[in-house]
Amino acid sequence: MKSIIIVDDSISLTNELKDFFANDEDFEVVAVANDGLDAVAKIENLSPDYILLDIVMPELDGFGVLSEIRYKIDRSRTTIIMMSRLSQDGFISKAIKNGADYFLAKPFSPNSLKARLLEFEKGVTRSKISPLDEKIANIFISVGIPAHIKGYQFLREAIKMAVDSPEIINSITKKLYPSIAEKFDTSPSKVERAIRHAIEVAWNRGKIENINQIFGIKVYSSNEKPTNGEFIALVADKMLIEGA
Repeated sequence: MKSIIIVDDSISLTNELKDFFANDEDFEVVAVANDGLDAVAKIENLSPDYILLDIVMPELDGFGVLSEIRYKIDRSRTTIIMMSRLSQDGFISKAIKNGADYFLAKPFSPNSLKARLLEFEKGVTRSKISPLDEKIANIFISVGIPAHIKGYQFLREAIKMAVDSPEIINSITKKLYPSIAEKFDTSPSKVERAIRHAIEVAWNRGKIENINQIFGIKVYSSNEKPTNGEFIALVADKMLIEGA
């Protein structure tokens, strides 16, 4: 059974999550902290498998906690999930850059949280961000694809697959979508729709200039949207050129 420490100043939320995991067969809440300083002490003492960490808290905020525990826990073992209502790109970027493995936007259901934890357990979501993951995450942040939507994970996985095997982009419906679907225990059609939604979110946020700046040329205008395959290939090609 995997251990969890919940760090949040909302007593109602911590109680809800404690109750939810009370009889769970996979995860156990071993401690709760309602301020950052208490969290640091409990994390050091218990070395949990998972830390659920809020941003805005008394005494020491979530970013301060990340800084304090950076060299005091085994990062190959402990997974940090940042959770907050502050889900703007800047906060997500700062959380990832400071050591968080995943960002979960509030409000969320306990069931959706457990689904993310199970993804980590299956190895679908990496407990430690690789250089390629970090490069892709930075591009997603710049173009306005938020980390908490499902398409983010699917799109990142698709790009990594295209980097490893560029020819897969020619078999996007026969190989790429089914491979991702199998990893995430879903259907190829849901993978396709979620990736399409993630790309549409970026375009609806109007960050086309950021996209053109990243690739160094005017790739698209606000009236143009790439297909899933075009966007995956574009980012994968950039990763390959940069030596990913």
